[in-house]
Amino acid sequence: MSIRHGLLALLERGPRYGSQLRTEFESRTGSTWPLNVGQVYTTLSRLERDGMVTQEGEDKAGHALYVITETGRAELRSWFRTPVDRASPPRDELAIKLAMAVGAPGVDVREVIQSQRHHTIQAMQDYTRLKAQALEAVPTDRDEVAWLLVLEQLIFQTEAEARWLDHCEVRLIRLAMVPGRNGETSETPSGGPDTGSTPAPAPAPASTSASATPAAVSEPSVGSTAD
Repeated sequence: MSIRHGLLALLERGPRYGSQLRTEFESRTGSTWPLNVGQVYTTLSRLERDGMVTQEGEDKAGHALYVITETGRAELRSWFRTPVDRASPPRDELAIKLAMAVGAPGVDVREVIQSQRHHTIQAMQDYTRLKAQALEAVPTDRDEVAWLLVLEQLIFQTEAEARWLDHCEVRLIRLAMVPGRNGETSETPSGGPDTGSTPAPAPAPASTSASATPAAVSEPSVGSTAD
């Protein structure tokens, strides 16, 4: 997540102080990725060092105001034009966990998959419920639309993860049916089905009437400006 570019985008709208930037950043993203004030000021210091922002006076309450420079605007325009690099994807804990679980002694890989699938489906339902709430009133301002875009990305992401987990389970079944070096079928993965069995049916897709709010997302009042 590029906090520095997010702050530059907010500063392009006008002078801001640190905690104000934190509030607007979280409002724009629905508090999906919360920031602390120290993180904001550390980033502002680096941007100031790099000539992308500068301090320019104070507001009536004595807060130091930051403004974007031409160098900062050029950096921001470059960021918007440049695709997000997928050549070096970030580490994914779930993918690493399953990769390590395959063949690990005493690990029930299918249990790991099923446990994660339950959590993923629950999160998908929670995000879908939040989206339904957001659409009760047609989004009108930029923060509402921005939060809706973030929320829909989370829904698509969890849907893809659920499909991938189903694929992993099928892959393990096929692995168990592959003949070994001595002509015998390979050992069924820990907790896996017997040879020739079919995978358990995947959970039903999320509905828009799901309940509960996932820990990863603070449930905002749509259109509010959370800190």
